[in-house]
Amino acid sequence: MDSLCLFNVNHKCVNNYMKSIGILLLFSAMNQGNPYYLFNFQSEKNTAQWFVVDDGVMGGLSQGEMFINDAGNGLFKGYVTTENNGGFSSVRYKFNKKDVSKFKQVILKIKGDGKSYQFRIKESYSQRYSFITTFKTSGQWQIIKIPFSSFYPSFRGYDLDKPNYSGETMEEIAFLIGNKKKESFALEIENIVLE
Repeated sequence: MDSLCLFNVNHKCVNNYMKSIGILLLFSAMNQGNPYYLFNFQSEKNTAQWFVVDDGVMGGLSQGEMFINDAGNGLFKGYVTTENNGGFSSVRYKFNKKDVSKFKQVILKIKGDGKSYQFRIKESYSQRYSFITTFKTSGQWQIIKIPFSSFYPSFRGYDLDKPNYSGETMEEIAFLIGNKKKESFALEIENIVLE
């Protein structure tokens, strides 16, 4: 607001002043860790960047698949069997490494089948282990909030003597089911948000 506006307030001065305030508030909000859609199936409408990894890599016989359902959401479904030393199915999404240090948690909008699943993070795609946490589904739509600090390091079912997830970088996320029993599964995913 210039000196003339200070002494001669008119509509043009007020309008310019309000526009300036609005722009400042917008930039301020952008820098305060507003939610960021890591993946939104409702807008993306495809699963081309998602790939299934089953226990077949270890000789198992479990099978999962990922596709867009009639509601426009991602649907990860299949069955898990413990035969042949198997017992898991996962679906993974790899992307360019992101600086996620301004965020504090992952928010999942999902509808499961009453079973437990893991959500997994890798800081780097080449990293052998993942940072994991387990959540239980209810059979209804849920918003599940998972703080970064609750993700602990694990490799092939074994907890590692390493610090929990730092929340600095991210290059891969995954959903995994492996409850040490034979079962079919279905997990509907609308979006994954960082906040």
